[in-house]
Amino acid sequence: MADWNDPQSTRTQFGSGPVLNGQVLGADARDQGLRRYMLSIYNYMASGVLLSGIVALLFVVSGLAAQVFNTPLRWVIALAPLAFIFFFSPRRDEGTLKLMFWSFCAVMGLSLSAILLVYTGPSIATTFFATAGAFAGLSLYGYTTKRNLSAMGSFLMMGLIGIILASLLNLFLQSGPLQIAISILGVLIFAGLTAWDTQRLRDTYYQVAGTDMAGKVVILGALSLYLDFVNMFQFLLSFLGDRR
Repeated sequence: MADWNDPQSTRTQFGSGPVLNGQVLGADARDQGLRRYMLSIYNYMASGVLLSGIVALLFVVSGLAAQVFNTPLRWVIALAPLAFIFFFSPRRDEGTLKLMFWSFCAVMGLSLSAILLVYTGPSIATTFFATAGAFAGLSLYGYTTKRNLSAMGSFLMMGLIGIILASLLNLFLQSGPLQIAISILGVLIFAGLTAWDTQRLRDTYYQVAGTDMAGKVVILGALSLYLDFVNMFQFLLSFLGDRR
């Protein structure tokens, strides 16, 4: 996940809400602002997923994917998205973050093209729509729940580190049962992260509304939800997808 949650100090007056142009926002203005803010995040996230899908499809249709994935370049394509993640930071200006986000989604599309070579089209489509439905429900829960999910976030991040280490180990073991266990845990972890990230983004609005950080948080928030969606999709596909 991108490390970006360090917004500027909240500009409020006696806890009455965020300040915009020197005036404290009322309840209606806060609600409308929050809806616009969250909608912007979802729009960027959905557009990023669409861009990745288009790049992946074009890469496969062109025949380049089949050629590249039979060479050592496949490791460059697989690991390139990780390089982008380390360079995302709220210290960068908003225009740079936008460029990085779209570049990341395009590079991620090259990496995801391997899925189209391994799994059948119908199983990819079915899993994608199942992921989309689950993501929508989990994100809605994170947005509307009054339960504080912050404690769950630390637990989920520890679980994420665990499945990364287990996945690296399984590169050498090539254990089918271990891979199934990793996939199931991966789905559960990213399902939880979807709800947690949504709530975190919702609460962050009240810290950044009316500041220069708001636009940056929209981009970085879209990146977080994009990663939740794509990872949940890949883990679901690993045990629901039909191989060619």
